[in-house]
Amino acid sequence: MSLVDELVQMLGRPYVVTGEEAMASYTVDWRGRYSGHALAVVKPGSTDEVAQVVRWCAENRVPMVPQGGNTGLCGGATPDASGRAVVVSLTRLNQIRSVDTDNDTMVVEAGCILQSVQQAARDVDRLFPLSLAAEGSCTLGGNLATNAGGTQVLRYGNARDLVLGLEVVTAQGEIWHGLRGLRKDNTGYDLRNLYIGSEGTLGIITAATVKLYPLPVAQCTALLALNAVEDAVTVLSAARKGFGAALTGFELIAGECLQGVVTCYPQQRIPFEGASAGLPWYALLELSDSESEAHARERFEAVVGDAIEAGLVLDAVIAENITQSESLWHLRESIPLAEKAFGKSIKHDVSIPVSLMAEFVETTNALLQERFPGIQHVIFGHLGDGNLHYNVAKGQAFSEEGLLAKQNAIYEVVHDSVHRFGGSISAEHGVGQLKRDLLPRYKDPTELALMRRIKHALDPDGLMNPGKMLAS
Repeated sequence: MSLVDELVQMLGRPYVVTGEEAMASYTVDWRGRYSGHALAVVKPGSTDEVAQVVRWCAENRVPMVPQGGNTGLCGGATPDASGRAVVVSLTRLNQIRSVDTDNDTMVVEAGCILQSVQQAARDVDRLFPLSLAAEGSCTLGGNLATNAGGTQVLRYGNARDLVLGLEVVTAQGEIWHGLRGLRKDNTGYDLRNLYIGSEGTLGIITAATVKLYPLPVAQCTALLALNAVEDAVTVLSAARKGFGAALTGFELIAGECLQGVVTCYPQQRIPFEGASAGLPWYALLELSDSESEAHARERFEAVVGDAIEAGLVLDAVIAENITQSESLWHLRESIPLAEKAFGKSIKHDVSIPVSLMAEFVETTNALLQERFPGIQHVIFGHLGDGNLHYNVAKGQAFSEEGLLAKQNAIYEVVHDSVHRFGGSISAEHGVGQLKRDLLPRYKDPTELALMRRIKHALDPDGLMNPGKMLAS
């Protein structure tokens, strides 16, 4: 009996996908930058079946590549070219197991689409605050594997901060039943936080106990027009002081990004007239209020009004209703799609201390233009938590092929600059294949050595998502 026949016997024919064409959507990443081959794609329907698959892979020395919605941007869920690996798709593990509104927790399986998790929380008058552009197709397991961030980190934290307990299948096929809904549990090493952000290199997350929050009574959203990143940082400080924990989002967007969206999607528009529609920078703010619509509006207008009077904000559009608010967020969330439609770009997901953000952008832009004149800067991100998507496009000076030929040199300029400013070369997208070989250049050697020891201790045979995060 062949290896594939054994998998079919284990899971059933419908849940074992073979053949290059049938597996194509699982072996190529969302950006089309990474592709590989697989022995098969398997779709277990329960945690026990995941454990069965892992034990079989361990016995047969078959590498495993866990995969959720395959929306990652660093090649972390794409098999290598050998064709030896089994892609373990978690999409059938898509149940909300339980909801506890007294404890404000929900137990969710790894294959649940993020948008479905958000809706399940709303159905019980609660909020699950993890929110990002791919929420209609990404899965919770993938979000946890990469410690996803998104637009509300400023108030609620990264994915890691939204989880109380995990269920994990280890590299040996054991099941760790860690779905505790406790906010205090001081009984040993924090295994939960070890697996979150490990990109499937230590084990496979099959379910999680996540935190829920009260739904806000009112939300206010505004798009502000600005002249400089420095002004955006000053407005952010004022918003933090004026709103406190009610400030849930503060996005920085280069004017070129919005122009790209409306060029690509003519049904959308920049909601300003005249010169305000062509300014170099914009900020998208959101306030969530627990009292009333009137209270939220009053606080919002006071902070924004002060910023206008101080000359920091040149123009502002405050959403009058949910539809207008969704329209403003849709502009922001359409940036990655528009960027992809214009061709491949060189993406950087970096974090910088907020106080140094303006200097970083100015310095790095100048360095890139000096070495690669005419290159286009596509800059947007979550200024509130210091996370910038500092992307580089071909502009008028390069072809797509010409740009990609300079990828390593551009990475070096940007990442060296990030390092000088005390930042990180990965803020929320993970490491995957994309940044794996860069870690030795930027991470502390002792830190990297500790990571290798953990990997060897938990996955001594190196079968869990090989070639991701740590070079073999």
